[in-house]
Amino acid sequence: MSDNIALTKPVPLPDADSRIYWEGANEGKFMFQRCRSCKKAQFYSRSLCSHCQSHDLQWQEAQGLGKVASFSVIHRAPIPAFAGDVPYVLALIDMAEGFRFMCNVIHCDPLSVRIGSSVKVVFEERMGSSQKIPQVELM
Repeated sequence: MSDNIALTKPVPLPDADSRIYWEGANEGKFMFQRCRSCKKAQFYSRSLCSHCQSHDLQWQEAQGLGKVASFSVIHRAPIPAFAGDVPYVLALIDMAEGFRFMCNVIHCDPLSVRIGSSVKVVFEERMGSSQKIPQVELM
């Protein structure tokens, strides 16, 4: 494996269930699904509702605002590509629309992140890829 490959952060491979989500990210939109049957939001995307198993799902764009539900400061990179980022914050974010997602809190001092901190979705461009990755920043 060459050094360039080893230092490239992973990028997603969209499938039929996630294609709209990843296309939205590339347009600066944070997309999620809402069930038309039970009205509940879900994240990550699936072919059926995780609450009532209906197939009647619709895509919606989130406002991109949320709060930190939980987090961990990562001091040891899981792969060499993330070594330059440590320490960094991996967090669970409760979005205003009623779903939770996991991402990094970027562009901050890791010691400044708190449970309940307000955040907004931003999109990280990965080197070597045209795919944008949703992350959050503190507000």
